[in-house]
Amino acid sequence: MSTDELIYEVRDGIGRITFNRPQARNALTFAMYERLAAICEEAPTKGVKVLLLTGAGEKAFASGTDISQFRAFKEPKDALEYEARIDRVLGTLEKCPIPTIAAISGACTGGGAGIAACCDIRVATKPSRFGFPVARTLGNCLSMSNISRLVALIGPARTKEIIFTARLLEAPEAQAAGLIHEVVEDHAALVARAEELAKTVAGNAPLTLRATKEAVRRLQKRLSREEGEDLILLCYMSKDFREGMEAFLNKRPPQWKGE
Repeated sequence: MSTDELIYEVRDGIGRITFNRPQARNALTFAMYERLAAICEEAPTKGVKVLLLTGAGEKAFASGTDISQFRAFKEPKDALEYEARIDRVLGTLEKCPIPTIAAISGACTGGGAGIAACCDIRVATKPSRFGFPVARTLGNCLSMSNISRLVALIGPARTKEIIFTARLLEAPEAQAAGLIHEVVEDHAALVARAEELAKTVAGNAPLTLRATKEAVRRLQKRLSREEGEDLILLCYMSKDFREGMEAFLNKRPPQWKGE
């Protein structure tokens, strides 16, 4: 990973994480995922009181995993190891004992939406869009833990609807659904509001915040990724997934065959 692809800095007790690949709509490489997990483990031991996550520029928070990294997938273990990695990283973010805030501007899709869903507070600009368009793009699927997390946020019916239609929710609808807590006018307002929230949270009793976060997490029991491995292999080992990936990288519509 280039050292500037994920920028991390701490000021006044606030750890600021920036996904910094604006030329790729802040798509995440595997190294960026690993760095995110490492920060979530390290920050609470370094006196950080809040983590603030955002994407560079105004076009994307994060558009998911860099698709080119899927080209190496050949065996079932490749798919299972990938989903195990993502689940571990997102689980580390979700279990981080300090509050996390996602400041969303632009596209928040796929793995990027998964990251945002793990954060405790999500603020977005009006032009932002949120979703999991895998049924239109790659033909893969969300892991069982990611589905569980999404169902806990917005319910089973809406989860199926947004994945089945592969549509992206505009910020006001995402707020109504529970995917976003607050919508602000533009990027400048987002930066100001995210900083304000981070400072407010950082100034509150840390043990109260930690206990509340952990209590809510314990209430949300989920099925494990392993309980959905058959579904992961159904999609990732299919001809459709290979077709979806090649179509995406070559900027053409995929031709689905259901096999």
